[in-house]
Amino acid sequence: MKRILAVDDSASMRQMVGFTLKKAGFEVTEAKDGSEALNIAKQQGFDAVISDVNMPVMDGITLIRELRSLPNYKFTPLLMLTTESGLDKKSEGKAAGATGWIVKPFNPEQLLAVLKKVIR
Repeated sequence: MKRILAVDDSASMRQMVGFTLKKAGFEVTEAKDGSEALNIAKQQGFDAVISDVNMPVMDGITLIRELRSLPNYKFTPLLMLTTESGLDKKSEGKAAGATGWIVKPFNPEQLLAVLKKVIR
């Protein structure tokens, strides 16, 4: 079973992502901000990470940078799921190492299609 780390400061968004992924057969771990996600990611491995951009404590782009610096996450798909659709944020995310960018509100089929594309 593929394992996904879902990171968002909104509990309802985490629930929605978690529900969509669990229904599709993924194992999901949730984190409420980048800092919590980084600690979890250092202790266990994931097949992909889906993160919001704007969060307290540590934002999603900093999280991606931090994850990319860890040997276990050099090639892990890291997806941004955010309301941010501006090109500057997208290029900042890409430069940090984001694999893909999904704009909220998301469509469950779209999220699953993107995941299937990036997870081996």
